[in-house]
Amino acid sequence: MKAVVTVMLKEGVLDPQGKAIAQALHGLGFAAVADVRAGKVIEIELNETDPEAARAMATEMARKLLANLVIERFSVQVESK
Repeated sequence: MKAVVTVMLKEGVLDPQGKAIAQALHGLGFAAVADVRAGKVIEIELNETDPEAARAMATEMARKLLANLVIERFSVQVESK
């Protein structure tokens, strides 16, 4: 199974990378861009066949290592191969 963990900064936390991307997009003529938030996506291949066990494992990984829970939030999706 594959687990996909998406980590984003929480609302209210400054996102300088997102601001830089938004400014660059405006400079390229994309005037409709109102705001950009940058994050990260982590794909993890798991030797697990039970989707709920895979989700629990990936959630534990995110809580312990992949996300800084003080300033970031995360979501987990599980995909079968």
